[in-house]
Amino acid sequence: GDLMEGVSSEAASLAGHLGLGRLTYIYDDNEISIEGDTDLAFSEEVAGRFQAMGWHTEDIDGHDRPAIGAAIESALGHPDRPSLIIAHTHIAHGSPNKVDSEKAHGSPLGEEEIRLTKELMGWPVDQPFHVPDEAYQAFRIVAQRGGERRAGWTKRRDEALGNPELAEQWQAYWNPDPVAVGSLDFGDSMATRKASGMVINHVAARVPNLIGGSADLAPSTNTIIDDSDSFSSTERQGRNFHFGIREHAMGAAVNGMAIHGGLRPYGATFLVFNDYMRPAVRLSALMGAPSIWVYTHDSVFLGEDGPTHQPIEHLASLRAMPNMWVVRPADATETAEAWELALNRTDGPTCLILTRQSLPTLDRPQGGVARGGYVLREGSDAVLIATGSEVSLALAAAGELAADGPSLRVVSMPCVEAFLAQDDAYRESVVSDGMPVASLEAAATLGWHRFTGKDGLTIGIDHFGDSAPAARIAEEYGFVPEAVVERLKTWLS
Repeated sequence: GDLMEGVSSEAASLAGHLGLGRLTYIYDDNEISIEGDTDLAFSEEVAGRFQAMGWHTEDIDGHDRPAIGAAIESALGHPDRPSLIIAHTHIAHGSPNKVDSEKAHGSPLGEEEIRLTKELMGWPVDQPFHVPDEAYQAFRIVAQRGGERRAGWTKRRDEALGNPELAEQWQAYWNPDPVAVGSLDFGDSMATRKASGMVINHVAARVPNLIGGSADLAPSTNTIIDDSDSFSSTERQGRNFHFGIREHAMGAAVNGMAIHGGLRPYGATFLVFNDYMRPAVRLSALMGAPSIWVYTHDSVFLGEDGPTHQPIEHLASLRAMPNMWVVRPADATETAEAWELALNRTDGPTCLILTRQSLPTLDRPQGGVARGGYVLREGSDAVLIATGSEVSLALAAAGELAADGPSLRVVSMPCVEAFLAQDDAYRESVVSDGMPVASLEAAATLGWHRFTGKDGLTIGIDHFGDSAPAARIAEEYGFVPEAVVERLKTWLS
């Protein structure tokens, strides 16, 4: 059933288009899935499908080891296109009662069936785990051969690195120095997706292994490296990847490049389309892969595209994912620091959550994003935590309150995970000091109670959005200064 999965088709289509001749699938076609024969749900002509996508195909007996070797050699003879080896096999091969049965798919054979299988194969039945000397000898030969080839490769690498220019390039790819984005002129306001594009191009020359692309949304996600070609079947040096409308395959490909090492890959799409690539994103967190996920159009304020495109629950669901760091910057300067955080994080993935709409450039202390949250405005009566586009709204509300009401401390918390990684003293100095706490974010409120507590206030959106201009949505949903002020006053009273 492997090739029933949608991601296998997405990846195969892209690989065929790009002519990835170093890629070979060995398809174990035993015609069994958990529910029974695969023909319950699968009847397509697999070889024909892959040939139509530009693949070389082989059809073999999967129990014939010389045939497997010959098929792999044949695949290596097609450097301009990927290969599919369809290996016809029998599940539980050798078992007298469970061969070709779904009962062998997800369950052990059982002691009696194992005994019968060993008898049928002429194998010792009185040893639970018997490995003949011939097997050990074969693996010793393989280990020795591999060690010799590794030593030869290491020697050639060390000799090549005698060239100072090549040594510097190797260092930049495999043992890079920490990235410092530096200062950029963002002006008085800018959408954080646009600021992200500026940062990508600002650091691209200094981070030569930064590569990536989008699922057919590069003009909207601002993820093109301007001075580089597109990666293609004829241009392997290009740093811009066109993944097409294949979010899941994009995620899998980015993870593969990140795990290989030597590259810092990113993949981009609209935040709501994280749903299409969720398995790959989850695996990046599980594997500790330093993949960078760029998600733009981050809230209901993308406007007229409406609720199908307006993310609500996505921030909460991504933050619930262990080892995932989710960064939603409040302005262009926080966006630059967000990229710095993502590029310097090597033990897990980072999501950059960016706006479609312009945000004012804030007068703020530098370095706060790395600590996850920090104080933007001091106050003595209550704390208001905000993220992304709602930080400037929180500052405006605090300014209105200050005239004749409570003194509000405003905290920007672009990355909850980074903030929770700080020591207790720092977290307490930012969020609590004994004051009541409120949160403000144009998304589901789930998760914010860990900061606000049962008596705190969570201002968010716990329903799907609407198709309307961003300003109208902000007015209707209460994401304007006067509406936030009224809710804060009512709560604090």
